[in-house]
Amino acid sequence: MFNFMTGRPAAPAAPRLNPQEIVSKAAAGEITVIDVRDHNELAMTGKAEGALHIPLSILRMQADPSSPDFHPELSTDRPVAIYCASGARSGMAARLMQSLGFQEVHNIGGLGHWQMAGGNIVRA
Repeated sequence: MFNFMTGRPAAPAAPRLNPQEIVSKAAAGEITVIDVRDHNELAMTGKAEGALHIPLSILRMQADPSSPDFHPELSTDRPVAIYCASGARSGMAARLMQSLGFQEVHNIGGLGHWQMAGGNIVRA
């Protein structure tokens, strides 16, 4: 399949992981977790332990491997799981990352889904 917006081949669909599987893989260091909420939300509720904080507003710059602002902890070959407050923004972020060539991208949903799956929350 081909993504006509980016001019790149579309990534094949990865098997969907549930939040419990993502929490387990994160604990084992097998997946990168990304929080795409804004700074105020993060300050109020904390974030998933070990998650990178890349607000949706700057995700395109930091997730594009051709950008000079590409985040050094990201790799298009490493599985990624994304969350926000409810799952809507993380869904947008997942589609964006797939269009940028990330091979395996999962939408956790909201921070509450992470927490209900047994994931720890840390406060900055």
